[in-house]
Amino acid sequence: MTRRLLGLVAALAVAVSGSLAVAAPAHAATPAIEITKVYYDSPGVDNRSNKSLNAEWVRLTNRRSTTINLKNWTLRDKANHVYKFSGDFKLAKGKSVVIHTGKGTNTAGHRYWGSGNYIWNNTGDIAYLRNASGKLIDSCKWTKKGNGYTNC
Repeated sequence: MTRRLLGLVAALAVAVSGSLAVAAPAHAATPAIEITKVYYDSPGVDNRSNKSLNAEWVRLTNRRSTTINLKNWTLRDKANHVYKFSGDFKLAKGKSVVIHTGKGTNTAGHRYWGSGNYIWNNTGDIAYLRNASGKLIDSCKWTKKGNGYTNC
């Protein structure tokens, strides 16, 4: 009787631990690219000058150990203003790129939306990063004006 009971308890323990292992949530993987900072309120008066527009920006950081091609990836806000990485744009491991709202010359570390209007709302917004297939990779949300920026 004792052996049968021990066998039943052991079988039950294996069954329960197996089902728990299956039911346990998978460890959330770090996104390939993360939105690490949004400067949603450029310093000074919002006068729509290119200097002021470019002081509004989003920083993306490659957290993976390999270079990632951002070709056709998009960055957008709640109102669906969309910045699209065109052509091959490779972000090396551990590197960041800043996407400025205004106009400028694109480099490896700085890209320019080319907008004549502000994109990010000072009182709250969400930045969404999607890959070329449209899959949401990361997002960053803020709800009120604080220091003019948020770390994500």
